[in-house]
Amino acid sequence: MTPRRTMATARRVLAQLRHDKRTIALMLVVPVVLISLLKWVLDATPGAFNSVGLSLLGIFPFVSMFLITSVATLRERKSGTLERLLAMPLGKADLVFGYQIAFGTFAVLQALIATSVTVWGLGLKVIGPTWAVVLVAVVVAELGTAMGLFISAFAETEFQAVQFMPAMVLPQFLLCGLLADRQAMTTPLRWLSDVLPLSYAVDAMQRISTQTYVSRATWLDLGVVLAFVLSSLLLGAVTLRRRTD
Repeated sequence: MTPRRTMATARRVLAQLRHDKRTIALMLVVPVVLISLLKWVLDATPGAFNSVGLSLLGIFPFVSMFLITSVATLRERKSGTLERLLAMPLGKADLVFGYQIAFGTFAVLQALIATSVTVWGLGLKVIGPTWAVVLVAVVVAELGTAMGLFISAFAETEFQAVQFMPAMVLPQFLLCGLLADRQAMTTPLRWLSDVLPLSYAVDAMQRISTQTYVSRATWLDLGVVLAFVLSSLLLGAVTLRRRTD
């Protein structure tokens, strides 16, 4: 992998995305719409939005980036683009990390927009620093991007890529601690929860919602999520196929 080739891949993907208005809307608008809908649904219950809104601010970008990245990568492979690119002196890691940089750029924009709307537009009360909320949202969106790149290697069609979402996302959503306290779960479920990256993202968001500072435990949670991001990218580079037959 070379930085020049990786950045060239990222620029190519960004140039393509600029002309894809629907994908941009899905990445930047859909998380805001979902969090706004959640606010309106919970508006009749005092304190409900403040109790779950911050955690879902990380989950919604994760889901959208996972779905968009997996489908977009598969589309490139089915069209033969990856096969042509890999015929040149371009490594698989260059492609995977280039895609991560390109979609990660939109992940940063997504986190900034979603956090701004949620905190200042919808009135979500956050005890911790706002920049920490943005940081966690960015890291979780990057996780969705990396896992989407990894899982796209196992799908044969775009429909199959979508089908992977329940298998990869729903178990994490159910076990991340948002719906039930992880420590109160049965031992097997708690062990499973401990090896799922979204659990650490939710833990980080929950700490920010109750602490005026960014604690060491929060940084450790972010470190675990980043380790999952890097692992997913490396596995994605290893399993990436040139094309789908």
